[in-house]
Amino acid sequence: MSLANDARFWDHTSRRYAKSAIADEAGYARTLERTRALFKPDARVLELGCGTGTTALRLAAHVRAYLATDIADGMIAIAEEKHAAAPVPGLAFRVATAETLAPGEGPFDAVLGFNYLHLVRDLPGTLRRIHALLAPQGLFVSKTPCLGDMTPLLRLALLPAMRAIGLAPHAGVFRAAQLGAHLQAAGFEVLASENHATKGGENRPFIVARKR
Repeated sequence: MSLANDARFWDHTSRRYAKSAIADEAGYARTLERTRALFKPDARVLELGCGTGTTALRLAAHVRAYLATDIADGMIAIAEEKHAAAPVPGLAFRVATAETLAPGEGPFDAVLGFNYLHLVRDLPGTLRRIHALLAPQGLFVSKTPCLGDMTPLLRLALLPAMRAIGLAPHAGVFRAAQLGAHLQAAGFEVLASENHATKGGENRPFIVARKR
């Protein structure tokens, strides 16, 4: 599958995705709380892979400006519907990726990528692009599945089979330790790596990294 195929996949699943429940509501609330604590009121924030805007709508009121982006038109359309029903000053939605944002869009004080990094096709390149979009000492906040730390059945059999028949998008396989190494190589200092899960197994570390 290509990047365009990935975008079509998320377009086609956007309405179903919008109806799905958050698997670990308490863990998600912890992530939101922890992220809000990192913000300053005058901050400019970029969210990558915002989906249908749930996180953006909960966080944007705590900063001066919040740009939430996603690769899929369908996801952004739903996010804008939600925003129209409950407007938040300073919040904007746009179809974009880290790579398609113009250099003049930044600098951002914080870039967020929740359930995002495992979906990009060039992890080192995306991290370098995020680094370039950040202001000096800016923060990158991530929480994404580290498929390399999950069961071999999932990463070696189930996911490839689902991708082959169009039931799953591209998914990169890396371990949490490898993600940390990629962040350092891209010019970040990892400040924190935390587990916010409150039930079940968790292979999605919440990571706060600062631009060096």
